[in-house]
Amino acid sequence: MNKKNFLGAVCLAVTFAAVFTACGDGTTRSTGLEFSRNMYDPIAYNPDQPNNNFENGQTAQTPPKGTDPIGFEKFGAEYANTPEDYQRAGAEVKNPLPVTKENLEKGHKLFLANCAVCHGVEGKGDGSITKDRSVTDSRGTRQLENFPPPPSYARSTGANSSRGGLMADLTEGKIYHTIYYGVNTMGSHASQLNPQERWKVVMYVQELQKK
Repeated sequence: MNKKNFLGAVCLAVTFAAVFTACGDGTTRSTGLEFSRNMYDPIAYNPDQPNNNFENGQTAQTPPKGTDPIGFEKFGAEYANTPEDYQRAGAEVKNPLPVTKENLEKGHKLFLANCAVCHGVEGKGDGSITKDRSVTDSRGTRQLENFPPPPSYARSTGANSSRGGLMADLTEGKIYHTIYYGVNTMGSHASQLNPQERWKVVMYVQELQKK
C-alpha cells in the first residue's frame, strides 16, 4: 500500500469512528462519546434544576429574611424623588459610616472627581464650568457654555438652598437624597457613586459646611 492510500485509509477510519461514536442507537438520548464535555457543560446548577444539596430538593431558594438582592437600593425604594420625601429623608436618614480620617480622605477625592467641577474645590460654587471658558480647535476659538453656580456650602457665606434654608444646615439625609436623585441642573449621581461612596461624599460636604 502506497503512502497516499495509507493516509486515505487512516482518514476514512477516523471519519467512520467519529460518525459512529457521535450517533445514538435510536433507543436512548445519548450522544455517544463527547470531547471535553466539562468545558461546555456547566458545573453549577441551573435555578430550575433539582438539587439534593437542599432539604426541599430545589436549587433556587427563598432568600433569608431581611436580606436584599444584589444591586437593590433600599434608599430608592423607601424615598421617592419628591419634595416631601426629600424632607423626610433629611429627618430620618443618617450616615451609617463612622467619621474617620480614611473616610474623609476618600470623600474628598470623590468630591474632587465628581462634584468640584460645579461646586468648586472648597464647595463655594465656583467650579470650572461656572466660569468663562473657551476652546481652540480646527474651527477656531469659541466660548463654551457657562453653567449657573450652585450656592456655597460654607456657613460663612450664608448661602440659601433652592429648597429653603442655608446650605450649611443641610442634613446628611438631604445631601444624600440630592446626590441620589439630583436637583435643578445637577443630575443624579446614583450611577457614578455606590452607596458607600455617596456617604463618604456626604461626610466630606459636612466638613465644608463648617467653614
